[in-house]
Amino acid sequence: MQDIVGTGNRVLDIDLSTKKVKIYQVKPRERRLYLGGKGLGLKLLYDRMHPGLDPLGEDNIIAFMPGVLMGTGAPCSGKFAAVTKSPLTRLMASSSCGGPFGMNLKTAGWDGLMIRGRAGEPTYLLVTSEGVEFKDASGLWGKDTLSSQKEIIGEGNGGLVIGPAGENLVHFANIASGDRFLGRGGMGAVLGSKNIKAVVAKGGDYKIKPADQAAFEKLKRKANAYINNNRITGNLYRKFGTPANVALCLDGEVLPVMNFRDGVHPLGLQISGEETQKHRNTRHHTCRPCSILCGKKGFFGGEEIPAPEYETVALLGSNLGVFDIDRIAKWNRICGMSGLDTISAGGTLAWVMEAGERGLLQSPLTFGSPDGVSEALTDIALMRGFGREMALGSKALSEKYGGAAFAMQVKGLELAGYDPRGSFGQGLAFAVANRGGCHLSAFLVGQEVFLGLLRPYAIRAKADYVKFFESLNNCVNSLQTCLFTLFAYLMESPLTKYTPNSILSLLMQELPQVAIPLIDYSIYRDLWSAVTGINMSLREYLEAGDRITVIERYMNTREGIWRLHDTLPDRLLREGRRSDPASRTVPLEKLRAVYYKKRGYDHNGIPTPRTIKKLGIDIHEQ
Repeated sequence: MQDIVGTGNRVLDIDLSTKKVKIYQVKPRERRLYLGGKGLGLKLLYDRMHPGLDPLGEDNIIAFMPGVLMGTGAPCSGKFAAVTKSPLTRLMASSSCGGPFGMNLKTAGWDGLMIRGRAGEPTYLLVTSEGVEFKDASGLWGKDTLSSQKEIIGEGNGGLVIGPAGENLVHFANIASGDRFLGRGGMGAVLGSKNIKAVVAKGGDYKIKPADQAAFEKLKRKANAYINNNRITGNLYRKFGTPANVALCLDGEVLPVMNFRDGVHPLGLQISGEETQKHRNTRHHTCRPCSILCGKKGFFGGEEIPAPEYETVALLGSNLGVFDIDRIAKWNRICGMSGLDTISAGGTLAWVMEAGERGLLQSPLTFGSPDGVSEALTDIALMRGFGREMALGSKALSEKYGGAAFAMQVKGLELAGYDPRGSFGQGLAFAVANRGGCHLSAFLVGQEVFLGLLRPYAIRAKADYVKFFESLNNCVNSLQTCLFTLFAYLMESPLTKYTPNSILSLLMQELPQVAIPLIDYSIYRDLWSAVTGINMSLREYLEAGDRITVIERYMNTREGIWRLHDTLPDRLLREGRRSDPASRTVPLEKLRAVYYKKRGYDHNGIPTPRTIKKLGIDIHEQ
């Protein structure tokens, strides 16, 4: 076994059309400015893709990027990133995933993998330390993700596999790695369009060693202590998984109910993590290496299967008016095996239910009833009957049949499971998120509802924190490590931990210009430097997050995105929650204008030349 100290900086560049494979050497400047993971993936695609290309055409590229922490044993470092142009939004899409693929790719000696072109027949790729082999996948075509992985991946290897949804080019098809998924934006359809059923990585030839092992080990102990001591990462998520969010969201009245008509429901706790753990005997089923242990499996309908995560519970459960955890777990399994994003699937089905109620179309699907849901999910994956139209997502459906006001999407991407009428900062984050209705670009609901550090209905300071967390989250996704570590690393640092909550909240809400510079995110920067051996100030580190945010935004503006796309569905702007006597809606225009100014965009939401120059982004057009 050979050692890689820091980063190997080698990225495989595969052209399926010609079966040619090149090795790209990451430049020191690219590494420093874009870190790795999502950031480096975006930069590599920016240099190679032209505006206006067809996401399902040969010119689109999909990149898989493990990040610098992968293989080091850092806490929660089993995640890797993927970047491509989305067939659902026609914008840049990024996603992160656990599962065994990233570790195997990294320990095969590769810091990334880019795939372009189109194979002439169904193919899977075998990646080893020596390069790439092109394998016949015609016998796998049509098989689900579970059986496909069992058939080709092999003991100790890692793979990426699409199901029938990806093969059939469903616009929100995902990619499986074990029981984890690159879920959002239709990445499974991108692989399907390239005739790629799977990518198998056989690792183990390389050992990843931090440049400063002593500093790294010290940071590792500190990080694990923070994770174990934090009430969310070391208690709620560890015991109950991410569906612990159900109870938190009910308290804040932000749980999506019946297509975001409301934020609470009397049956809501039936699908909570606490109730599921109690009645379904859930146990750990998680990414490796992980210290949080949020992934669960349990007995649903008499079978032990992966427990649905919060987003699935919310979008395929309460958002459909269904509070039967066994049904939700079954639908989660159907989506996982067929290769469907559960968030977009749930958002689309909810739109169909409401459109049927309003007489815009005929559908057997109704709120509160599980009847027909399993069949609808299968129809989507197989592009069968009305499933062919549902496979395009709620935005496309509303453009054809009407009902855009209750199509709960932003830029074509269905909203994640948080009602922003009870979390104004989250409303701004949804509206301006580069990939669309994304909760992970800036998770303001965590500060506003879960932790109570920001007033959820205030306007003041929200643009400051959306900007800050967008940049920090992009740094985290470019290391890469789990975003849940933010709860632990930020809240357990001494200044935050020992400041009384009332003072901390007052400071954050009223004086963001003072509070934000005091937030201690140094553990992320320090892990980066210990592994790579590259010294970087905190300012430089966060500026890398700014750069990643802005280059992604710039790539989207080349596709026609501007202010009018940074919005929310009319339901959230004009219609209050049924349980809210004040009928509050998101005051988006005020929030958005402040955000643009702070981010360095013009009044149309386009990065100014001054901002681009300041961040050192090289502008070029293909």
